[in-house]
Amino acid sequence: MNYTEAYEELQQLVQYMESGQINVDELALKVKRAAELIKICKVKLHETEADVQKILKDLDATTNEDE
Repeated sequence: MNYTEAYEELQQLVQYMESGQINVDELALKVKRAAELIKICKVKLHETEADVQKILKDLDATTNEDE
Protein backbone atom coordinates (compact mmCIF):
# COMPACT_ATOMS: atom_id res chain seq x y z
CA MET A 1 0.00 0.00 0.00
CA ASN A 2 1.36 3.39 -0.90
CA TYR A 3 1.05 6.64 1.05
CA THR A 4 -1.83 8.01 -1.01
CA GLU A 5 -3.90 4.86 -0.61
CA ALA A 6 -3.29 4.74 3.14
CA TYR A 7 -4.07 8.43 3.56
CA GLU A 8 -7.29 8.22 1.55
CA GLU A 9 -8.49 5.19 3.51
CA LEU A 10 -7.62 6.96 6.74
CA GLN A 11 -9.62 10.02 5.65
CA GLN A 12 -12.62 7.80 4.90
CA LEU A 13 -12.34 6.13 8.31
CA VAL A 14 -12.21 9.48 10.07
CA GLN A 15 -15.27 10.74 8.20
CA TYR A 16 -17.15 7.54 9.03
CA MET A 17 -16.23 7.74 12.71
CA GLU A 18 -17.17 11.43 12.86
CA SER A 19 -20.56 10.69 11.34
CA GLY A 20 -21.65 9.10 14.61
CA GLN A 21 -23.13 6.09 12.83
CA ILE A 22 -20.72 3.60 14.38
CA ASN A 23 -21.20 1.21 17.28
CA VAL A 24 -18.62 0.53 19.97
CA ASP A 25 -17.56 -2.86 18.58
CA GLU A 26 -17.05 -1.45 15.12
CA LEU A 27 -15.28 1.59 16.53
CA ALA A 28 -12.57 -0.57 18.09
CA LEU A 29 -11.88 -2.22 14.74
CA LYS A 30 -11.84 1.09 12.90
CA VAL A 31 -9.47 2.67 15.42
CA LYS A 32 -7.14 -0.33 15.08
CA ARG A 33 -7.18 0.00 11.28
CA ALA A 34 -6.62 3.76 11.57
CA ALA A 35 -3.54 3.11 13.72
CA GLU A 36 -2.18 0.72 11.09
CA LEU A 37 -2.75 3.31 8.36
CA ILE A 38 -1.08 6.05 10.40
CA LYS A 39 1.94 3.80 10.86
CA ILE A 40 2.11 3.16 7.10
CA CYS A 41 1.92 6.91 6.40
CA LYS A 42 4.61 7.70 8.96
CA VAL A 43 6.98 5.08 7.53
CA LYS A 44 6.43 6.36 3.99
CA LEU A 45 7.02 9.97 5.09
CA HIS A 46 10.24 9.05 6.91
CA GLU A 47 11.45 7.08 3.87
CA THR A 48 10.69 10.01 1.59
CA GLU A 49 12.41 12.45 3.94
CA ALA A 50 15.52 10.25 4.00
CA ASP A 51 15.51 10.01 0.20
CA VAL A 52 15.20 13.78 -0.18
CA GLN A 53 17.99 14.39 2.34
CA LYS A 54 20.25 11.96 0.44
CA ILE A 55 19.48 13.66 -2.87
CA LEU A 56 20.19 17.10 -1.40
CA LYS A 57 23.43 15.86 0.15
CA ASP A 58 24.51 14.34 -3.17
CA LEU A 59 23.66 17.55 -4.99
CA ASP A 60 25.60 19.58 -2.46
CA ALA A 61 28.61 17.29 -2.85
CA THR A 62 28.42 17.57 -6.63
CA THR A 63 28.16 21.36 -6.44
CA ASN A 64 31.20 21.56 -4.16
CA GLU A 65 33.23 19.38 -6.53
CA ASP A 66 32.42 21.69 -9.45
CA GLU A 67 33.77 24.76 -7.67
